[in-house]
Amino acid sequence: MSTMNTVGRPTAPNASDNDYKHPTLTGGRGLLQDEALIFEGEGWGKTGVDLPKAKTDGSDLGDLVRRDPIGLPGLSEPEAMRHYVRLSQKNHAIDLAIYPLGSCTMKHNPRLNEKMARLPGFSDIHPLQPQSTVQGALELMDNLAHWLTTLTGMPAVALSPKAGAHGELCGLMAIRAAHEAKGEHEQRRKVLVPTSAHGTNPATAAFVGYSVVEVAQTDDGRVDVADLASKLGPDVAAIMVTNPNTCGLFERDILEISRLTHEAGAYFYCDGANFNAIVGRVRPGDLGVDAMHINLHKTFSTPHGGGGPGAGPVVLSEALAPFAPAPWVVNTGDGYKLVEREEDEAAQAFGRLCAFQGQMGMYVRALSYMMSHGSDGLRQVAEDAVLNANYIKARLSDLMSAAFPEGPCMHEALFDDEWLKGTDITTLDFAKAMIDEGFHPMTMYFPLVVHGAMLIEPTETESKAELDRFIHAMRLLAQAAKDGDVERFKGAPFHAPLRRLDETKAARSPKLRWVKPEGSNQAA
Repeated sequence: MSTMNTVGRPTAPNASDNDYKHPTLTGGRGLLQDEALIFEGEGWGKTGVDLPKAKTDGSDLGDLVRRDPIGLPGLSEPEAMRHYVRLSQKNHAIDLAIYPLGSCTMKHNPRLNEKMARLPGFSDIHPLQPQSTVQGALELMDNLAHWLTTLTGMPAVALSPKAGAHGELCGLMAIRAAHEAKGEHEQRRKVLVPTSAHGTNPATAAFVGYSVVEVAQTDDGRVDVADLASKLGPDVAAIMVTNPNTCGLFERDILEISRLTHEAGAYFYCDGANFNAIVGRVRPGDLGVDAMHINLHKTFSTPHGGGGPGAGPVVLSEALAPFAPAPWVVNTGDGYKLVEREEDEAAQAFGRLCAFQGQMGMYVRALSYMMSHGSDGLRQVAEDAVLNANYIKARLSDLMSAAFPEGPCMHEALFDDEWLKGTDITTLDFAKAMIDEGFHPMTMYFPLVVHGAMLIEPTETESKAELDRFIHAMRLLAQAAKDGDVERFKGAPFHAPLRRLDETKAARSPKLRWVKPEGSNQAA
């Protein structure tokens, strides 16, 4: 029951749940304006600014002179402002409501952090400045490194990796360098990865040149230690284990996993994506971890999404510390300096991961978060993350089926689709109906070891009031599904700017570029 707006895009009707007879005529809905693509509007015959006439003709540019229109409409300031404001109203945002995506930790980013990142001396420095002119920035990096190693119980950290997967690459390259130093690289060609691992784990191992061997999972969602032991041997370079894992559970056999790994001469890489569930409570170094990346956006509140910028520092054990990539900061007593050449202190470094020193703005934001919380506040981060997830699990488990009902979860609550059997409603249908209620869907169909998975991570920054609002909507939807209100789910979303898309076709045949309609007088 969708209507078509003036440019032929399907829009949702402006109607109540029980009445779809009166869709709006324009595609707008009350205060939500319908907004076309910027290419579909007016403005092709004007410019949004007045520029002085060029003093030269561009002949010195040779064949680089533009010969055709640039292909962008001219917009006045009000038009440009309204375009982006209207687009912003079509997107879910953490400033609007809870973002329950599991494995992403989409949480509030304090504005204090943004203010600090914009301080002169942080926001306006250049990576090629003389080190004597950026002593404050280097001191901040040194302080951040100190607290990351203190919180993890590890002796060294590489700050430069720019994301979680980049951090995985750093850790595995350090492991490879360590095996090469011992003359064992050629025989150790395997990396063991649990079935519930993040997809980047096996991808990174393969990228570094290792073959990936899968480790089974137990019925209660943990690493099968017996299967791991049977696959460890002189041909294994490392294991990659997420803890807490992707099922939202703490690996209770983590010490035994570490012992078996080290006895086999391999290294223990820990995916630290879920560090926010244990920060201030458990130090990974005490668990026998050799390398672990820390997503600053997940644990320490730096912005997440939109393609970056990201930061994924990697903490390293004593065995791997000599192979950390350059650069790193050293306090000489007379100031701070960057060690960045393969000589002296960096003789065993496996190289560099990026051109300069990493994401300075993310360092500032992360340290601001640490300093504003203190040790007690960071401990509370973990406690609240776990408390919130268990609250959601407890409040929904009577209507929805928890994937691992026995015992508490950690930072995220995981449900399967067993409770939907016989309803003709799928996990995808349920997620689409959540959009109509004003909530972003949880993570769907992941981890793959759980059928029809619904992974909910409330994060530590949500209040009980907001959790209760979310839980209320989830309970109403769950009851509607059990009561047979199939159309509510199969047709959803009804109230979003766009109706349900053909997601398979969108993935296989995406339209990534606007094409001028035939006969249109719009510029190409």
